[in-house]
Amino acid sequence: MLFPALPLLLGATLTFRALRHALCRLPLPAHVRADPLRTWRWHNLLVSFAHSIVSGIWALLCIWQTPEMLVDVESAWSLSGYLLVCFSAGYFIHDTLDIVVSQQARASWEYLVHHVMAMGAFFSGIFWSRFVGGGVLTLLVEVSNIFLTIRMMMKISNAQDLLLYRVNKYINLFMYFLFRLAPQAYLTHFFLGYAGQRNLGTFLLGILLMLDVMILIYFSRLLRSDFCPQGVPSRQHKDKFLIE
Repeated sequence: MLFPALPLLLGATLTFRALRHALCRLPLPAHVRADPLRTWRWHNLLVSFAHSIVSGIWALLCIWQTPEMLVDVESAWSLSGYLLVCFSAGYFIHDTLDIVVSQQARASWEYLVHHVMAMGAFFSGIFWSRFVGGGVLTLLVEVSNIFLTIRMMMKISNAQDLLLYRVNKYINLFMYFLFRLAPQAYLTHFFLGYAGQRNLGTFLLGILLMLDVMILIYFSRLLRSDFCPQGVPSRQHKDKFLIE
């Protein structure tokens, strides 16, 4: 049963917009409050953090309820998985609009590229009801994003010297392997079976390979920043909204 896609996408997008307005009422760390750019980043990351918690746990529950998603990436389907893909697509729509409207597109262009590719992949499940299982597996990355977002929020609030940051960087590295690199490698191996065909699977393989490159670049930045800081060059663009 395929639920009406557009109302679900609109509802999810508006939900995240309302959530952002609500989170903007929360107090800000002093180091963040003094800088308008850091203030925008903080609010943007708060919404991302909320999305990661909900969608990460939701993805794990979907796989627990429908374990065939692990092997039948194309055809496995569940109502919960379908709603999760719509929910996350709504987040990516919201975040894309937030970046553009806030005039951060130039500094955050890599995020925009990522969001466009993610939405292109999710729409295959939303509008054609195919590869919903693949979308759910992709969203396991949000478990990793919980700790990645904590790291980024602590950095922009100038809290890198706290014990929590040092503990989180090791947890973040472990989660990056378990919930980002491992699912991505599994899905890449699966979709390579569509290579040379002219179908939706080939289109998704192209998106997946581009995401693979981005993930490896982000991973190298993460390692250099947290574990080899002496090799990190001084930032020429301090407004760049990326993993540094």
